[in-house]
This record gives sequence, structure tokens and C-alpha cells, in this order.
Amino acid sequence: MHKSLGIRKITLLFFFVAIFVSAATAQTTTYETVTQNGHTYYKYTVKQGEGLFAISRAFNVSVNDILKNNPGSDTGLRNGQELLIPASQSAAPVASSSPGETTRQLPVNQNHTFRHTIARGETLFGIAQMYNTNVDEIVRYNDGLTENISEGQVIVVPQQRTLSSNRENYRYHTILPKETLYSVSRTYTLKPEDLIEANPGLSAETFQAGKTVRVPFFESQADFVPYAEQTQNITHQAKRGETLYSIAKEYDVTVEAIQKANPMLASGLKTNMELIIPVKVARLEDNVRAREIDADRLLSQTGQTQRTDVIKVGLLLPFLDKSDGQHFRLQEYYEGFLMAVEKMKSAGANVEVYAFEIGTRAKLESLLGTMEMEQLHLLIGGMTDEQINIMSDFSKKHNIKYVIPFSSRNNEVLNNSLIFQVNTPQSYLYSKASGVFRDTFKGSNVVIVNVPGRGDKSEFLATLKADLRAANRRFSEITLNSNIASGILPLLQTTGQNVIVPSTGDSNALREIIDALNKAHESNPGMVTRLFGYPEWQTFNSSLKTSFHRLGTYFYTSFYVDDRDAETREFVENFKKWYGRDMLNTTPKYGIFGYDTGLFFLNAIHRYGINFEQRLNMMPTNAIQFAFNFERVNNWGGFVNTGLYLIHYDVNNATYKLNKSR
Repeated sequence: MHKSLGIRKITLLFFFVAIFVSAATAQTTTYETVTQNGHTYYKYTVKQGEGLFAISRAFNVSVNDILKNNPGSDTGLRNGQELLIPASQSAAPVASSSPGETTRQLPVNQNHTFRHTIARGETLFGIAQMYNTNVDEIVRYNDGLTENISEGQVIVVPQQRTLSSNRENYRYHTILPKETLYSVSRTYTLKPEDLIEANPGLSAETFQAGKTVRVPFFESQADFVPYAEQTQNITHQAKRGETLYSIAKEYDVTVEAIQKANPMLASGLKTNMELIIPVKVARLEDNVRAREIDADRLLSQTGQTQRTDVIKVGLLLPFLDKSDGQHFRLQEYYEGFLMAVEKMKSAGANVEVYAFEIGTRAKLESLLGTMEMEQLHLLIGGMTDEQINIMSDFSKKHNIKYVIPFSSRNNEVLNNSLIFQVNTPQSYLYSKASGVFRDTFKGSNVVIVNVPGRGDKSEFLATLKADLRAANRRFSEITLNSNIASGILPLLQTTGQNVIVPSTGDSNALREIIDALNKAHESNPGMVTRLFGYPEWQTFNSSLKTSFHRLGTYFYTSFYVDDRDAETREFVENFKKWYGRDMLNTTPKYGIFGYDTGLFFLNAIHRYGINFEQRLNMMPTNAIQFAFNFERVNNWGGFVNTGLYLIHYDVNNATYKLNKSR
């Protein structure tokens, strides 16, 4: 008898092991991949009833990525259709769980920490500001973490654990595979609409596994259980012949969970015994799938256009601040802005401008307390962090779009969905410029020249090197010294194109590099060499610009004035007619700065209404001076301008302004 029982136990154990091994094997079976035009794709066959949103979420790619690689998919998917899904390190689905299936996920506790996937242009300091913590706290949770972070890197971030009386309170949730807007809202006892309101940037594109959403935070120490793990106790009366295994299977719970809830089972299961069964809430709720579909529709909704008969704009700047001649520049900015207003009026817009000197904190707060300011549609201004923070709070309180024209360092944009930061933060600018370099100079021989004591572009070079390594692109480095002319020659190729990148925008160092390249060309007349550099190069004198043409130079910048352009010449002439003088000799030109900014935002409101941010991708990126391409920084923050020009001085003495904003 005992021997037979032992054999049965061994057989049963073997049966469970076999099932486990089989499941483990299935989970490591990957989708078939194909390579086309140098890109790798997963081959996926659409199942009955599947849509683009579900598939994009399962593969952790955007809907646009699927549409771009599968022409015709925008008209709908059909059962059995084969799709090519872009493969990446962050998206490696397994064949055992299709997007349409519901698989049991291990519970992930996000009560104390959550995970953040680093995006291009982000810094540790910016991430800390985004989540209301500090860099030291983030480093404490991530052994070995340094400022040298990279795109796609995943870090642990501590949750806010106590309520604050002087700022908004949120906790953060990293979206898990298979989670839906409905399930996340249920996890925190909220409605899907609550999450939409807290995350104005949330959409079918941005609700993806690995992305973060913020959740209204009302209780300082409340812990939350993922919706998939939430249970509700019900009573079950044991029937004759039932076993714990059959009862567990009926309610889709584990035997261990029933035993834990019913200590009396230690003496065995008896007929008519009343058991407490901790059943999954999702199993008890009616029409969960229908509720998920209804919630997902919220992600695809576009708000109705909110038109206004009169566009009311407030321009609040320290016009009387004479330090370093600032009052002259701000006056010219205002004058250019008024020219944009006049142009919009000729196009049929009705615009009212309220311009004020903001001066002291008390004066600014007094101005913002007036009825006129509360009725604005657009607020522009602020120079210092204090001024910007006050105006940001005002914009949130009264739901007014707020444009920060000059500061690139203030971080209010990370937590205010109404902000548009015109002057690109350096980290975003470097990231965008590095990507443009990588795409422009494919196959070129890259040589980086490090200038001792002049590493003002070290952050850009760190980004560029990381991008080149990620693309398996080789590059060489050399130090600028007295032997640079002979030292650089072995690094240059006589066939193909060489691209030289200095570690500084300094003009003196640039002259030394140009002299070395000229000598290299004397011994190799047919060699092709290009310089790649920085925004300040547009301010250099004519002798350097002559060398730029000879070397076919490129540099990136977010602003550039082409004096030969017809629209530029027209503006310059009109400015002089209006104000009886030429613009200041500055870079950028403040009159054109005010004109470009005013024209972009007034045109956006005139075309698309007060909620124009929903149609930013329809706005032109080109202006007289500035490149405009506003991108939202996260699901709840505002927009930074990532517009970029690539300026090319070609060998035929022509200059090209190439828009690389999108």
C-alpha cells in the first residue's frame, strides 16, 4: 500500500515537472525574425478580433511604427494578415502569449519604487525633478549609477511617500505588459477618466508597457495591490465528493490561497463546510473586457476644438531691467511680436495683447491677480526661475497655455502640461544633433579632436560617442597639440569622406584644426574632409567662413537667419519701416525671435483653437529664424522645442539651411 502510494506521488511529481518544463520551453520560443533594408522585424500573424493598439502594446512599439512598416494597415486588420513589427531590445515578445491572450503576470509592487526607462535627452537631474525626488535618492536605489546614462536604460525611482502642502501630490506607475487603462485605474480605486485628467499626454501611442503614468495621491501611507491580484472573499459550501483542487479550479485560485483563508482545513475538508474563497475581483466583475474597451477609447479621443473670437495674449517680461543691455533686447522682442500680431490680423485673427513690466515678485503676483490675466488664452514671459515658477503655477490654476521664450534650464516643463519651452534644453539639443549626425554621415570616417582645457562640448561628444557605438560605427580620437598636423594624417582616409568634430566651439582652437587639415590636404589633394560643429560658428568672421566653404562644413543649431532669404529681407525692411532703425547686432536676432514665436502660437490658436496642442504635428516647423518642433516630455508634462537646423557651407560657396526637426 505504502509502496503504491509512493509510486503515485513520484508519477504525479513527474507529471507536474513535465508541465513546468513544457511551459518554460514555450516561454522561450521567440517569433521568427526577418531583415529588410538593414532593419530587423518580427513576423506576426493577426488573430481574430485583434487591433493595432493591442498589438502595439504587446510588442512595446508605437502604432505609427506598425503602420509605417505595413502599408494599408490603417484601413483595418484582417484575421491571418502577416505584419512586420520593428524589433528592438525593449520589445522581445514570446510566441506562447499572443497580444489577444490574457496571461497571468507576477505581481509587481510599485508602492515604494517604480521603474523609469530613460528617453533621449533626459538627465538624472531632470528625472529627479520629474518625480519630485533628488539625484542622491535615485543613485541610492541604483548601485553604480552615474550621470552617464543612456537611452533605453532602466532605473529604479523611489515613490513619494508623504503628502506635501506646497506642491501637487502624485505617485507613479510603470505600465506592465498586458495592463490596460482600466486595470491601472482599478488598481488605485480610480476611474479611467481620473488617469486621463492626471496625464494630459496619455494616448494610444503613449500607453505602452514600460512607460510611466502619474496617479493622484491622497493617502500618505496607503499601499495598493495590482488589479490582477485584487481579491474579494466569497463563501462556498463544500459538496460531497469535492476536493480542494476541484474547488480551487472552479474559482481560479490556488489551493494554498484557500488553505490560508480557512485554518480549519488543517483537519481536512468536510461536506457542508463553509469555506472563504479569495476570488479575483476581475473574475467577479461583469463585462470586464467591455469596460477595458470603453476605457481604451478614451486614449484615442481628440477633444473638440475650442475656438475663440478674440485671442488674448499676456506678454510679461522685465522690460526695464537694464543689466547687460537686456531692456534693449526685450524691447526688440516685443516689437517683433507686435509685427506677428499685425500679420495675424491681416489673416483675419482678432488679437488683444497685454504687455506688462513684471519687475519685483510682488508686482508680478499683483499683475497675475487681475481679472485680465485670468482670462488670457496665452501667457508668454518670465526670465528668472522665480518668475517662471510663479507664472507656471498661475497657468495651471487657470488652465492657460504658457510659453517660456528664453530660459532653457528651468524644469517646470516636466510637471506642467501647459508649458511650451521655446529655447531647447542642452541635453535635448545634443541628443537631437547627435542623431542627425549619425544619419547624415553614414559610412564616413569620424575623427574627434580633443582640445586640452576646452571641453565645453563634452556632453555632446559623450552623446555622440554613445550613438556611434550603438550603431557599431568606429571613430578615432586625437588631442590638439603642436604635432596635430602630422598626427591627424594617419587617421584620415584617402577614399570616402572624413568628418572632423572638435571638442569645443572655440574659434582659436578651430583655426589650429583648420591649419592642420590644410596641411593634410597639401599632401593628399584628392582627400575629402568635412568639419562638423556648433551653433556659435554662425557668429565667426568671414575668414573662418571662407575656410568653412573650402572644407564643406556643417554645424547644428536651433536658430539661424539666412540673409539671402526673401522672407528675411522683407522682415528686415518692414522692421526698419515700423521702428525707424535696424535690429540689434545679436545672435539670435531678438526682433525675429519675437516675430517667429508670436506667429507660431497665434497661428496655432487661430487655426486649431485654444487646445491646439492636439494638432502640433500639423504645424509647420520652419520659421525665419527658429526651428519649431514641440515634443511632450512625458505623459503629464509640457512640451520642449526640439527643432533643429543643419547648416551646410558647401565647397561651391553656397550655404544651405536644412530643417532636421522631424
